[in-house]
Amino acid sequence: MLTALVANATAEPRADLSPADRARVETVTAPTGDFSKPEAFEVMSAGAATFTGTADAKAFTHPLATLSFDQQQQFSLGEALFQKLWVSAPSSTQASDGLGPLFNARSCESCHQRGGRGHPPGPNGDATSMFLRLARPAHTDTEKAEIAALKALNFGDETYGRQLQDRAVPGLAAEGQMAVTYQPKTVSLSGGETEVLQVPAYRIDKLAYGPLGADTILSPRIANPMIGMGLIEAIADEDILGNAEAQAQAGQGISGTVAKVRDHRTGDVRIGRFGWKAENAGVRDQSASALAGDIGISSPDDPRHAGDCTAAEKVCLAMPNGVQKRLGTVEAPPPVLDLMTFYSETLAPPKRRDVAKAEVLSGKALFYASGCATCHRPKYVTRRDAANPALSFQLIWPYSDFLLHDMGPELADGQQVGLATGRQWRTPPLWGLGLTGKVGRQAYLHDGRASSLPQAILWHGGEAEQARQAFASMTPVNRKALITFLESL
Repeated sequence: MLTALVANATAEPRADLSPADRARVETVTAPTGDFSKPEAFEVMSAGAATFTGTADAKAFTHPLATLSFDQQQQFSLGEALFQKLWVSAPSSTQASDGLGPLFNARSCESCHQRGGRGHPPGPNGDATSMFLRLARPAHTDTEKAEIAALKALNFGDETYGRQLQDRAVPGLAAEGQMAVTYQPKTVSLSGGETEVLQVPAYRIDKLAYGPLGADTILSPRIANPMIGMGLIEAIADEDILGNAEAQAQAGQGISGTVAKVRDHRTGDVRIGRFGWKAENAGVRDQSASALAGDIGISSPDDPRHAGDCTAAEKVCLAMPNGVQKRLGTVEAPPPVLDLMTFYSETLAPPKRRDVAKAEVLSGKALFYASGCATCHRPKYVTRRDAANPALSFQLIWPYSDFLLHDMGPELADGQQVGLATGRQWRTPPLWGLGLTGKVGRQAYLHDGRASSLPQAILWHGGEAEQARQAFASMTPVNRKALITFLESL
């Protein structure tokens, strides 16, 4: 039924709920109009699964509080694999070889340090938690038909593949090095304040295998935070479809698109929820794609032993891989992918802070009044029939509609990804936002160009232009209150 719903892009009442539960869920997830006090359970970002410990640098590294003892053991094993450094083949460490041959990182943890987000290259040029997606338009009618049928998201560069690999195993040259330069742009705000935005420009230096295709488009991407991914997957399809219907019916210039993609294993059409352009439907899909694309490790769901190497990179394809026949036919056999997926599904969002503070409540009212809550939908109740009971029937507060939105020309990358156009991006969840600086570096938006929350808001355009203008025209006191609210998430 859900596959049919997605294919037809229409919302119906949730099939997992009884009529009584449905009424209860609709009541508890309705937008609030009372900003004089916190909402019930608002402090618990992930319901009973929320991490309630210290909000420190490790705040994004804890398991869901609802896991059983056995599941906590699975979490710990998955965490070890997530942090494992892979090595090139052949190696005496046979359970860890198969890296690359071209790659961006040696471990998942390298990009998602402490479960947090990535950032642009620092002064030393290290771009470990950020890379360049490479894509070109469809060249033939057959390729166009594959995209229309959701059999392909887009097509990589014919030489360099789907992303630039800036590292390589010994004996092989890396594909090139991402370089970024910035030009300042001053924005005037009401009350005499200004904000300086950094306008990025990207290029690739030291291309090792010839020129890029003439129509290859570069799209920079930083790593997304890891918290709450399993809970996001447990949100009912009907709720996401309902978000799109409600926005279209409101006729206020905001009309999100439901991302539709194919499940990597079954081929079924599902709602895309993960990735900057919602290109993956599930956590497992996201994990398998990252293993192959970022590290060069094959798995049952993405059996590319040579990762993103293309037919034009013959030396790369001739390199040994890390498949151990006694363990299976891929470098990360089923138990490895299973445990890494489980770990990624069960990282807990932390509890809110200062929810009853007057300035936070004032900022929350401004968040709603400015229209931010239209796309950053605050709350959901997860499916009763979630595959993992630890994720089932929880009131969660991710602050996203999980739809694709046109964010205007200044944030556009020009790169189509499935149904997402070159101007569309998935609404990112905001839970944990206020701990970004504690967990890692403050770097917001798809390429980390914003180093503060005001900068991130001021880059909004397209469907979010009205909300951006509302923020820019607020009094300095109100702007500060809105930011204080966001920092409480």
